[in-house]
Parts: sequence; structure tokens; C-alpha cells
Amino acid sequence: MIRYVPYLLFLALWIYAFIDCLNTPEEEVRHLPKVGWVLIILFFAMLGSIAWLVAGKNRGPVPAGGSTPAEWHRNHRPGPTLAPDDDPEFLASLREENKKDESLLKDWEADLRRREDELRRREGGEDSSGQR
Repeated sequence: MIRYVPYLLFLALWIYAFIDCLNTPEEEVRHLPKVGWVLIILFFAMLGSIAWLVAGKNRGPVPAGGSTPAEWHRNHRPGPTLAPDDDPEFLASLREENKKDESLLKDWEADLRRREDELRRREGGEDSSGQR
């Protein structure tokens, strides 16, 4: 059983390097295009994986920007997200919907009253022309 451990470690290294290469943004890849690194990792499994981990990815600060990608994302985050009950635009849209719903309800109530009055007149012996 222990004789399989090196093979499993090699397989884990190969899979890790391949997935790491695929998930790395193009601007963080060094020396070759990303496609080149993917092919090297696939065709030269052990050497390609080690080469990727050693030389293929920027693992330190980015010289041009002066910060690591994690710092850049931390500094360029969008503003705080408001909960729906704190968002003025959302609350205004709810008020507008309530106004529309109230006017629709008033129209329905008026229509219902009209139909009820019409029904009462018919039951009272009047026909549709209003004569008895």
C-alpha cells in the first residue's frame, strides 16, 4: 500500500498545478502564455507541474501596480451593500407598487359595488331597462 503513495502525490501535484494554471488570470502568468503552460503541464506532467509552480505564476507583489492581486481586489471593492429595508430606491419602488395596488383595489371595489347594485335591482323585479 505504501508503494502507491509517491504515485498519489505525483497525481495530486499534477492535478493541483493544472487547476491552478487554469484558474490563474492571464496577467499573473509569467514567461509563456497561459495556453503554453497548460500544454506543458499536460504533456510533461512531473516537470511541467514543478516548472509551473516555480516559474509560471507571479506569486509576489506585482511590480507595475505595486500591490498583490489580493490587495488590489480588497482596495477596489464596490461600496457597501445596503439591505433592502435600508435602500431608499427599493423603498420608493415599494411605495409606488402600493399606490398602484391600492388604486387597482379601489377600482375592483367600485366595480363590485356596481355589480351588487345591478344584482339587487334585478332581484327587486326590475329588468335591464330599469322597468318593473
